[in-house]
Amino acid sequence: MALQVYGAVPRTSMVQNYALQGLITKQPSMVSVAGEAMKRKERGLSTSFRVKASLDTTAAAAAVAEVGQVTEVTYETFWPIVKAAGDKTVVLDMYTQWCGPCKIMAPKFQKLSEKYDDVIFLKLDCNHENKPLAKELGIKVVPTFKILKDNKIVKEVTGAKMDDLVVAIENARSI
Repeated sequence: MALQVYGAVPRTSMVQNYALQGLITKQPSMVSVAGEAMKRKERGLSTSFRVKASLDTTAAAAAVAEVGQVTEVTYETFWPIVKAAGDKTVVLDMYTQWCGPCKIMAPKFQKLSEKYDDVIFLKLDCNHENKPLAKELGIKVVPTFKILKDNKIVKEVTGAKMDDLVVAIENARSI
């Protein structure tokens, strides 16, 4: 990732401010300055430099879903968890923070995760950073529940239809 930064404020304090505001959630594991170190313009205090950062992605690779609970996934953690599930049934709740029916289904989805000890329950917030995965999975409405088996989608339930979701889970478990 390359970033052009302009201004007279020390860059470390800007990064710290963003971290305190919650805008930066992961700290870079390595930061290196590339190109010309710094240019100080004759007029004003503006400086310009490029920053290259690499994030530590070992946490994404080590993501694990536990049976009996709902695990929040992201674009980076979803497929590794599904592949690790093998032949177990995986149920994905695709939701948004602002969706009323999603909020109604969340506690019911949690209860289902406690009921089925042979099924992995995941949830994906279809926000901006997870939008590529939502598109890849073909989401059109929220809530949408995708049921996967052997790394393939075998059933989809759209809307807050608990009875349909239970039937779909039962059918997928018997495959």
